[in-house]
Amino acid sequence: MSIIQTIIIAIVQGLSEFLPISSTGHMIITQKLLAIESTDFVKEFTVIIQFGSILSVLVLYWKRFFQTWDFYWKLILAFLPAGVIGFLLSDYIDKLLENVVVVAVMLVVGGVIMLFVDKWFNKPIEDQSISWKRALKIGFFQCIAMIPGVSRSMATIVGGMTTKLSRKNAAEFSFFLAVPTMAAASGYKLLKLITDPAGMTMVSNNLLLLLIGCVVAFIVAMAAIKFFIGYVTRYGFKAFGYYRIVVGVTILIMLYFGVNLSII
Repeated sequence: MSIIQTIIIAIVQGLSEFLPISSTGHMIITQKLLAIESTDFVKEFTVIIQFGSILSVLVLYWKRFFQTWDFYWKLILAFLPAGVIGFLLSDYIDKLLENVVVVAVMLVVGGVIMLFVDKWFNKPIEDQSISWKRALKIGFFQCIAMIPGVSRSMATIVGGMTTKLSRKNAAEFSFFLAVPTMAAASGYKLLKLITDPAGMTMVSNNLLLLLIGCVVAFIVAMAAIKFFIGYVTRYGFKAFGYYRIVVGVTILIMLYFGVNLSII
């Protein structure tokens, strides 16, 4: 993978990680357009550079993220459902991730939901605090994102809105929840790599690309979060719904015409 390809993939990852548009679907198209071979390193690269995206949340929201222990316990509670299920079904989820049709179909289905989510769930109440019940419910919604193409961001934001959080507060809690969730996924992958001699060699031989990827993902994710909060507060989710449908249909059309697509 060249430096230019590294930068482009990191830009796509940083943009799509926090927007409700599915980073997996975008990685499929990006890989095809850049003619990048789906090697072991490329697969691990797209997970490890999530550390850059995680850091963007901590930098943007450091005053709110580093607060009371009550907040952390609720964040852990929200993380637990996906953490436990993800650990137990890791191999099955990896296999499901290889099914491009599933990704495309879920992009379209999620897009349709995005078209109506404001009508269905945009009914915030005065109490916008994150209760234990709210945290747990959002955590179970995050499990839906284990289906490739759903989008972790979309699942948790919709989950938050079903508890009558405002669009802004649901989105921000989704960002907070991304920190332990993505850190666990990225940390697990990195740990497996560095404890394996071949994996450690792969990391050391591509350290520059990993550093570039993390830095670019960090910068782009910060911009994406700022844009998303401002946009969704004013206009809602309909535009993201149409966008998801276009991406999903595009992938299905490519598959229909025999284009060989594989997931990074």
